[in-house]
Amino acid sequence: MSLSKGIQSNAVSPVRRCSRTACRQPAVFTLTYVYADSTAVLGPLAAYVEPHCYDLCAVHADRLTAPRGWEVVRLPVETAGGGPGSDDLEALADAVREAARPPARKSPSGDEVGEGTETLRRGHLRVVKSDPGRGEQQTPRRPG
Repeated sequence: MSLSKGIQSNAVSPVRRCSRTACRQPAVFTLTYVYADSTAVLGPLAAYVEPHCYDLCAVHADRLTAPRGWEVVRLPVETAGGGPGSDDLEALADAVREAARPPARKSPSGDEVGEGTETLRRGHLRVVKSDPGRGEQQTPRRPG
């Protein structure tokens, strides 16, 4: 990161580092403690830094031990690809496009609603125009 006068600073790194003291290796795992279950969970590097989680490098993750009576759960880490695949990115882009698309109108005059056609909408209120010939009332037949 360069400051305004061209002085280089490495105080803030774009790469997350191992949480162990004096370790400068990049983090590849995240350690979380579940105190209620006496479990330490070691999984892939979390997307965001959490206050009660610890990022670990591969060396410190391999050496991890838990206190007596605790269990260590090691979640599988996908090493192939290193990120979302092209299918995942395409599916995400399609979902974003679909969500941004306004709902399609069924007819230019309005939507069919019950026994008529919607002609105007303001907020939650709708003006519905009756369709001639549609929804004609028939006299109910009595069983006899």
